[in-house]
Amino acid sequence: MKSSSTQTAEKFDTSRANEYAQQSRIALAGYDACHDLAACMLAANLGNTPSANVLAVGAGGTAREIIAMAKLEPNWRFMAVDPSAPMLEAATQQLQANDLLDRTDVHLGPVEDLPADESFDAATLIGVLHHLPGDDAKRELLRSVRARLKPGAPLIVAGNHYAYASQPLLLAAWGQRWRQHGASPDEVKIKLGKILQGADPPHSEAAVQTLLHDCGFTDATRFFSSLFWGAWLTCKTG
Repeated sequence: MKSSSTQTAEKFDTSRANEYAQQSRIALAGYDACHDLAACMLAANLGNTPSANVLAVGAGGTAREIIAMAKLEPNWRFMAVDPSAPMLEAATQQLQANDLLDRTDVHLGPVEDLPADESFDAATLIGVLHHLPGDDAKRELLRSVRARLKPGAPLIVAGNHYAYASQPLLLAAWGQRWRQHGASPDEVKIKLGKILQGADPPHSEAAVQTLLHDCGFTDATRFFSSLFWGAWLTCKTG
């Protein structure tokens, strides 16, 4: 049986990686704002920390979270992790273009491959959870991230929540978002189909909170919302 990380990586093949930077900004209205605010939330939580080591899980594609954090905090260092080789290659190209490879370690594979040694001051998990099938896989990833965070360290969690079919108005508005960017009705169906393929988002904001509590994190503060998407800051307990 394939692991959930392997299944997710297979979804993000070369074709999807090549279009990710453009398509993700259409699918998520406010894509850049979400990543910028995530950096601001971490900086606000960590306060006047002179340096920090940040784990970016699922950073493949644009590496936008790292670019945003690095611009705000010139003394932070990063670990970019992604199980998809094409997505990680795309991220590496962005890191190189922004002169950030000297501040970023790049790891191809699941976060479970990293030592569980509480070495990170903060972490981001953006656009990942809704691609994992079932709550068990989501908990497994959250616990793996927790094991690599220092006590009290902040975690940014962002992604889709709500079962898509339960929110027909939001789903219809999502289709209109593509049409707004020039897609035909047939193209809209294809775009939505690709987005929905294998996706299993938590079914509510309360479900997100429950997952975090189950995995040893505090109540989360939401700081961004866009249609199905939400973004929260939580902290490791203990």
